[in-house]
Amino acid sequence: MATTQPPRTIDTPMSTVDLYCGVGGLTHGFTREGVSVVAGIDVDASCKYAYEKNNRALFINKSVEDLTATEIKALYPAGHVKVLVGCAPCQPFSRYSIRPSPGEKWKLLTRFSDFVRDVEPEVVSMENVPDLLKHSVFAEFLDVLAAENYNVSYSVVNCIHYGIPQTRSRLVLFASRLGEIKMLPATHTKQQHQTVRMTIENLEPLEAGHISNSDPLHRASALSALNLKRIVASRQGGSWRDWPEELRLNCHKKKTGASFGSVYGRMRWDEPSPTMTTQCNGIGNGRFGHPEQDRAISFREAALFQTFPLDYSFIDPEVGFKSDDTARHIGNAVPVRLGEIIARTIKLHVEEHHDGKR
Repeated sequence: MATTQPPRTIDTPMSTVDLYCGVGGLTHGFTREGVSVVAGIDVDASCKYAYEKNNRALFINKSVEDLTATEIKALYPAGHVKVLVGCAPCQPFSRYSIRPSPGEKWKLLTRFSDFVRDVEPEVVSMENVPDLLKHSVFAEFLDVLAAENYNVSYSVVNCIHYGIPQTRSRLVLFASRLGEIKMLPATHTKQQHQTVRMTIENLEPLEAGHISNSDPLHRASALSALNLKRIVASRQGGSWRDWPEELRLNCHKKKTGASFGSVYGRMRWDEPSPTMTTQCNGIGNGRFGHPEQDRAISFREAALFQTFPLDYSFIDPEVGFKSDDTARHIGNAVPVRLGEIIARTIKLHVEEHHDGKR
């Protein structure tokens, strides 16, 4: 289970701007590593409360289409190494998304490369879905970095190798004008992988549709009578195939439904969780059933799988809890622990290569 730790400090002055910051998963990882983040920028105003409540950084609610390089440059303190990070929303690659038109499809990614060229940060990092590697927009981004004299490295990272209790694969890119930069090697062997049990076993038991008295984020979505029967009939690591025939959905009885083996499934206690998504609070959206309790995982449990600290506050008391917003905030976030690793990579790189001449 993630716990709050004192921030680490660095000798070289450096500051970070986090584009597409969401509720601050990446920013929080940087903060825990002692790497200053001066601002996060996101078009989604509903992210402001959680971002600013949990991080020592300014939230700027603005579309990147309306943002200028001059505005970003003004955020960096004089004399600091400029770090620009971001995770452009990956809906263009999602199997569940409505496909945007060709002109709209890549604008967030191409805008990020525009800022790299115009802001001229010393260090850049981008986190995104692995499928980005298959598309020309990524090659075009690499061309921009090469033209701007950046040293570049990138790899597809499985989060379980870095202490994140979740089988989440992400493309992580680094680029630097200071010298060669590569992501730190894996920190956890297979024997050290964090599991569902390690992450959520100590949380208080909860029934479907109920809310913890001590933690308003530890709440589980309600289930219909039929879906309650389905989760009761499910076993750890199993699926709808475990159910009696009368509980199965019509789509599962077709050949095309056979490939969706994880929906309505329960997690296993002693394995990492599946990838958290923006729909991870529902048992019909993946293997999001609690290993033992007859419900989907709670919003707090989902946040813990994303390695947010237990005390990370998501619910604005002036607005109240909004299920869709909170699920989106958690599912879209960069895991905090991955943010720590990215920040540590950059911190060590800057300390090694920075010559003090700003």
